Amino acid sequence: MNVLVAVTEAAVPDDEFEINGTEIDEQYLTYELNEWDEYALEEAAGLAEAHDNVEITTVTVGPERAEETIRKGLAKGADRAVRVWDDELAAVDLLAPATKARLLAGVAAQEEPELILAGAQSSDDSFGATGVALAAQLGYEWAAVINQLELDNDRGVATVHRELEGGVEELTEVELPAVATIQTGINEPRYASLRGIRQAQRKPLDVHTPADLGVESVASPLSLSELVEPESESNVSLFEGGAERTAGELAGVLREKGVEA
Repeated sequence: MNVLVAVTEAAVPDDEFEINGTEIDEQYLTYELNEWDEYALEEAAGLAEAHDNVEITTVTVGPERAEETIRKGLAKGADRAVRVWDDELAAVDLLAPATKARLLAGVAAQEEPELILAGAQSSDDSFGATGVALAAQLGYEWAAVINQLELDNDRGVATVHRELEGGVEELTEVELPAVATIQTGINEPRYASLRGIRQAQRKPLDVHTPADLGVESVASPLSLSELVEPESESNVSLFEGGAERTAGELAGVLREKGVEA
């Protein structure tokens, strides 16, 4: 069984940073495996441990810099990886979920996975539509924001549990092949072992351009017009001094607020 896991690297700004036009200067950024994708990857690794003949392939749309992040995924249990990039993609201002889904669909057409897993959203852009858009591109069944997944190979279905708005819980089945977007908390992502890190360096990592995948244009309907740091307001009272003094000041504030012992 082939499981394809869509992973992305997320840009994480320092606590203090500067904005240059519509970008945060690179000196203030580090890149990490997207948090939600870590859970998707762990779910795939768990399926491989529970079922025979499961091969895990990760797919990433990103520049050569992303290969460090991709190797982390390989160290955590993926068997091989695919990265998609070219100069035209590098020039795209803001890659829309639908555009990214077309690229991922091109990889899926080559890999022919029975199950595709992806994080429910990205932690930097906060996009959460890529997985569902990918299912639409492929004509696959899908389930989003999953916090429990069980695979039945004999029946060719996946049983999924979802928490919806208002405390509603849904338990349903999707027929394979299918796309599932994974919520945080579904499992406990593993740390990469020293052995896994060594093995990751030898695992295959193929690079494709959009043209290799039959995608003629990566034009995105989205553009980034402005980037600003939101203003934060706080009303903080700071008590300084010894315990007796600060306790007395705190008690006075609580009395003013109407809090009685």
